[in-house]
Amino acid sequence: MKIKLLAIGKTDNKALQSLMEEYQQRLKHYIKFEFEVIQDIKNAKNLSESQQKEKEGELILSKLQPTDELILLDENGSQFKSVEFSNFLQKKMNAGAKQLVLIIGGPYGFSDAVYTKASGKISLSKMTFSHQMIRVFVIEQLYRAFTILKNEPYHNQ
Repeated sequence: MKIKLLAIGKTDNKALQSLMEEYQQRLKHYIKFEFEVIQDIKNAKNLSESQQKEKEGELILSKLQPTDELILLDENGSQFKSVEFSNFLQKKMNAGAKQLVLIIGGPYGFSDAVYTKASGKISLSKMTFSHQMIRVFVIEQLYRAFTILKNEPYHNQ
């Protein structure tokens, strides 16, 4: 299985970029991982919330392959403890998923078309975090999940 993380908009914060790169390097020892940024919508301030979600949705869907399994990072999604998340990933691998795509949407969430295509939603917390920080959290949790699956001493219970 391959895991791909898609996110709307770039990150200018060097500290967050550095953390993302560190965990991506660690993660590549366990699984094929790709992080891709979808450029911000141009002239978004001239669009309504729903128009922006639709345009972002079109860009997201254009990045997917027909066999991709899509999981949205969404405030209304299921919440996992780290061990539960590692079990979730193991089940996806056991089921033969070719590519699992996790998506961090724009500021207003996802279009109806993206929700329809998704097979699930995950919430990282009841709290709200910046879209920039969520990237670090997701990649770190992926790394943590694989260390749990390999019984390596990164995660403590």
